[in-house]
Amino acid sequence: MSTVSESRDVMASHAGWAGVLSVLQRFAVIGVWGTIIALYSALEPGTFDTSGTFQTIFGSQAALVFLALAFLCTVLVGEFVDLSVASILGLCATLLAVLNVTDHVSLPLSCLIAVGAGAAAGALNGLLVVCLSINTIVVTLGMSTLLSGLALAISNLTPISGMSASFGRIALTRLAGLPISFFYGIALALVFAYILGATPLGRHIRFIGANREVSRLAGVSVNRIRFGAFLCAGVLCGVGGVIVAAGLGGFDPSTSTTYLLPTVSAVFLGSAAISPGRFNPLGTIVAVYFLATGIVGLEELGLAGWISDVFYGAALILTVTLTTLLGRRPKAAPLRRGAKASDPLRHFDEAEAGLGATGGAETGERG
Repeated sequence: MSTVSESRDVMASHAGWAGVLSVLQRFAVIGVWGTIIALYSALEPGTFDTSGTFQTIFGSQAALVFLALAFLCTVLVGEFVDLSVASILGLCATLLAVLNVTDHVSLPLSCLIAVGAGAAAGALNGLLVVCLSINTIVVTLGMSTLLSGLALAISNLTPISGMSASFGRIALTRLAGLPISFFYGIALALVFAYILGATPLGRHIRFIGANREVSRLAGVSVNRIRFGAFLCAGVLCGVGGVIVAAGLGGFDPSTSTTYLLPTVSAVFLGSAAISPGRFNPLGTIVAVYFLATGIVGLEELGLAGWISDVFYGAALILTVTLTTLLGRRPKAAPLRRGAKASDPLRHFDEAEAGLGATGGAETGERG
């Protein structure tokens, strides 16, 4: 009896430590974020730790939030390199500004055309990648260059400005001291997280990202969901372009490609937060503002200009390394209630648990 009791105590102790370790892993990025804020506040007293600084951090990332969530759409189904999202957003923002300011098209119609252009670009990506099985890198890199060129062409190589101040209210209206565009991003991430965590569609998306071939054998509409991911990414870029153009009163098409590196960095860093080893929308939002905090703090220390490229590049390398290591951890997947050992859906749980944030790329290529 004593041996059994001791064994149970040891197991309970191990379970307790495992729970503590899990919590630490889930919130490690947030902890580091808090440490960085404390460090900057100590180095720049009266400068960094002000409401104005935090309003800048949380109120100026609308474009990056929409782009990161758009990029996440395709990452979750195993398409890891959609290089066109920044150019799609830039084209949509430029198109809106040109239609409204230069061609005097009404704002509602201009917005619809801009979002429609984003949807069309996403659908074209999906058609080429999913239906014609062309390499994702080739398609999205070519699409990025093509759309950037189109944006420059329709703007005559100049920034477009002059949109009405009243239209800017859809992005700049203050709520609790922050522009409403911040709350758009938070709401979108919460809806995204709910779909992934509490709906059959979200479960199928994760299954496809983990093992495309097993998903297909189990009857999941793999190609339809993959195409839908590209389409949704395009729509999010279109909506993001409208919000960004409204906030700026126009858009400079030459700046759109500068958003790509921060977007990729945020998505990969987000896979180390909230749900370590897996890409997730809430972790992505945390990563966006984590990176923004780092950049703002360094710029206030006098490292302006070049520091953003260095910081984002280093963050991308480190976070890809981290997510790769997290993805290699062996994990035991519990048998779903009501599932038999031979049930194909059980393999979804095993694949999702074992592959993590990076393993889906390998199985995706085989599928």
